[in-house]
Amino acid sequence: MIDGTAGVSGRRDPDEALLDNPDALAEHDPGGMLRHTASAGAQVRESAALAAEANLGVLADDGRPRAVVIAGIGTAGRTGDVLATVAGPRCPVPVIPHRSAGVPGWVGAADVVIAVSASGRSPEALGAAEAAHRRGARLVAVGAPDSQLQAAAERARAPFVPVPRRAPARASLWALTVPVLLAARTLGLVKVNEADLAETAARLDADADRCRPTAESFVNPAKSLAIGLAGSVPIVWGSSPLATVAARRFGDTLSANSRYPVVSGALGEAGRGRVGLLDGVFGGLVEGERDIFADPDEERPTGTRLRLVLLRDGGLNAEDDTDEPLAVEERRADAVQTLAERRGVRCDVVTAEGGSALERLASLIAVPDFASIYLALAHGLDPMAVPAITEMKELANQ
Repeated sequence: MIDGTAGVSGRRDPDEALLDNPDALAEHDPGGMLRHTASAGAQVRESAALAAEANLGVLADDGRPRAVVIAGIGTAGRTGDVLATVAGPRCPVPVIPHRSAGVPGWVGAADVVIAVSASGRSPEALGAAEAAHRRGARLVAVGAPDSQLQAAAERARAPFVPVPRRAPARASLWALTVPVLLAARTLGLVKVNEADLAETAARLDADADRCRPTAESFVNPAKSLAIGLAGSVPIVWGSSPLATVAARRFGDTLSANSRYPVVSGALGEAGRGRVGLLDGVFGGLVEGERDIFADPDEERPTGTRLRLVLLRDGGLNAEDDTDEPLAVEERRADAVQTLAERRGVRCDVVTAEGGSALERLASLIAVPDFASIYLALAHGLDPMAVPAITEMKELANQ
């Protein structure tokens, strides 16, 4: 019999003072999620080196594929979203993230399947690798060394990139993503060069330093974001396809690390319906009762309220982009900020920086990743140990 409360601990009201106590942070983070998250830049470098040793060049022997399927679940599945976004609308072939077991029925010898699993044993990645082999599709696998996934790749005589597993998958996004991008580069689908990887790693290093535990809340953007989100229902919207990937990633980490319910997605989709949340019982209706003369930095709202996080990407003025979609995205982002302001719904904005799509994506992911951990710690939650995830696996495997 599984005890439904085993390992469940923490407090409903956040302890914001704890965030400026490095010793207390370390005590509440026994698994080292902050440390693992700070390794993102190192993950980029290590995975690039491992991919370079994996003989990915054989993928190009049969020329450009008809389509590329990225098979995985959870964080591994997000690598497909990253690839599709970095490849962009001018990618010469479809890039299709696939989160179910096996592969789509149309996959065959003309296609490439990239199977991704941090543990190397997820049914989705294993099923995809085996199905790709049976159907004669080109295969590359990314995951833990000496795993079932590596064995499946060896049976198919396919390249395998061994990514050492040192943390939960959600803290290994960059370790899993870089080999996927480099496999796609081998196929001629993305333009990601060594400078892009180096600049992305440097960006992640810099953001890890800004978000370090010893940096106090008033200068630490992740701690400030966590304090703003405490006690709220977060809504995270991305202004562009790239920012939407980051928004959905933040939704993942807020749910798993912080145990917060969250609405995340594309701002364009929100404008067709979900923006109505700003008018609702957790938005404008309750915010209208707030004392407008109160100091917003001193007042702790009573009751559950929305908190909007807007991830904005101003674009890169790339040759294959037109000004109109970018202008539309910018106007839409300005509009939702104005709507939130009119209703008293507080809004945090994270703006992309960097000279490549990959670096800009990193700039939108790094601070929110840390914020989800600080929010968990403020509630006395261990961001690494999630009892419900463990129980779910036990119950599903009975």
